[in-house]
Amino acid sequence: MRGGPGRLPGARARLRWLHQILGGALLMPYFLLASVGVGAAAGGANALSSLPLSLASYAAALPLAAATGVYGLVRPLSVTAVRAMCAVPGERLAEGPARTWAARGRASAWWTLHLGVGALVSGMTLAVPPMAVVLLVLPFVSGLREVRLGFGWFNTGVETYTAPLLGIGLLVALALCAAGAGELLARLAPLLLGPTAADRLAAAEERAADLAVRNRLARELHDAVGHALSAVTLQAAAARRMLERDPDFVRQALTAIEDTTRRTVGELDAALGLLRDGDPARPDGAYAPAPTLAADLEGLLARTRAAGAAITAHQDPGPVEDWHRLPEITSREAYRIVQEGLSNALRHGGGPVDLRILVRAGHGTEPRELEISMTNPPAGPPDGREPRTTGGRGLRGAAERAALLGGSVEAGPQEDRWRLRAVLPLTGGDR
Repeated sequence: MRGGPGRLPGARARLRWLHQILGGALLMPYFLLASVGVGAAAGGANALSSLPLSLASYAAALPLAAATGVYGLVRPLSVTAVRAMCAVPGERLAEGPARTWAARGRASAWWTLHLGVGALVSGMTLAVPPMAVVLLVLPFVSGLREVRLGFGWFNTGVETYTAPLLGIGLLVALALCAAGAGELLARLAPLLLGPTAADRLAAAEERAADLAVRNRLARELHDAVGHALSAVTLQAAAARRMLERDPDFVRQALTAIEDTTRRTVGELDAALGLLRDGDPARPDGAYAPAPTLAADLEGLLARTRAAGAAITAHQDPGPVEDWHRLPEITSREAYRIVQEGLSNALRHGGGPVDLRILVRAGHGTEPRELEISMTNPPAGPPDGREPRTTGGRGLRGAAERAALLGGSVEAGPQEDRWRLRAVLPLTGGDR
C-alpha cells in the first residue's frame, strides 16, 4: 500500500501515544528521587503507598526535570523524538543544541511538559485497561461480583450489567485523553522547540559557508578545466592541419597537449579535494598545489602560445621586485584571472593578445595594487551574428575572485578591441 504503515488510520495517534509513554518513563528517575524526599519530609513514610504523597512526589519531580532540561543536548534529543513520533514537519523544529539561555528555557519548558503529561497518560494507560477489562467481564463472571472492588454498586444487581458500558467509556476516555494530549504536544512543539533568531542566523551562516565552498569549487573547475579544454582543442586542431606539412610543429603541439592535460589533472584533483573530508588523494594527504602567478605564469603563456595565440606580455613587479613576494592568495587569484582572460582570447579572440601585469606603488615604496590588463581584437562573426559583448560564467567567476580580495574586474568592448582589466589591492609587502 502506498505510503507504508505510517499512512494507516490511527498510526499517527498511536505514535503520539507512545511518545507520551516515553515521557512518562523518562520522568520515573525524577519521580523516585522526589518520592524519597517527600517520604522523608512526611516522617519517613513510603510515598509510593499513599496517593497524596505520590501526587506530591509527582509535583516535586517536575522542577527537577525542568532543572535538567536546560542542558544543551536536551533539545536535539527532544526534536528527534518529536520528528519521529509526533508528525511535526522537520523545518518547524530547530537543529542542534540550544545555544542561548532563551532557547534552553524553551527546551526546558518542553521537557517538563512532555514528561509531566507523559507521566499522567502513562499512569492512565497502566490503570485504566485492567479496570475496564474487569468491568467488561463483570456480568459474566459471578465470582467477581463477590470481590470488593471499592465500588459498592457492583453488587446491587441491575447496576452490575451497566459495568461493561462503564468499561467501554473508560477505554474511550483514555483514547481521547491520549489523543488530546498528543495533539497538544504536537502543537506546542514548534513553539518550544522551533528555531530561535540565533538558530536562524547560524543556519544562514552555514548555508552561506556551504554556498561559498560550492562557488569556489565551481570557479576552480571552470577555470582549470575550461581553459585546458579550449587550449587542447585548438592545439589538436592545429596539429591535425599541420600533420603532413610540419612534423616538428605537430610534435610541439602534442607535447603542449600532454603538459596541459597533466597539469589540469592535478588542478582537478585539488579542486575535488574541496569535496573530500578526511579522504586524502595521495598517501601523504597532500593535494596538488594551486597554481600561482609567481610559479606558473610562464607555463600558462607558453601553453597558450602553443595553441596558436600570439601573446605579448609586459610584466612589471614594481615595488615587490619579484612575483614570488606577492601575497600567496593574491598571486593565486591573479593567475586564475589571467587564465580566464587567455581562455576568452582563445575562444573568442581574433588576433594577438596584449597582456600587462604591474604593481602600482602607493605612498613611498609600499605596493598599493596589482593591475592586470589584457586586450585583443574580437573575432569576426562567422555567420552574420553580432560578436559577443558580454562575459559568461568565467568572467563572473573572475569578478568574484577579485571581490574576495576587495578588488574589481571590468570586461567588455573598448573601441575595436576586447579589454579585461582587474585591480587587486595589496595589503603589504613581503609575504
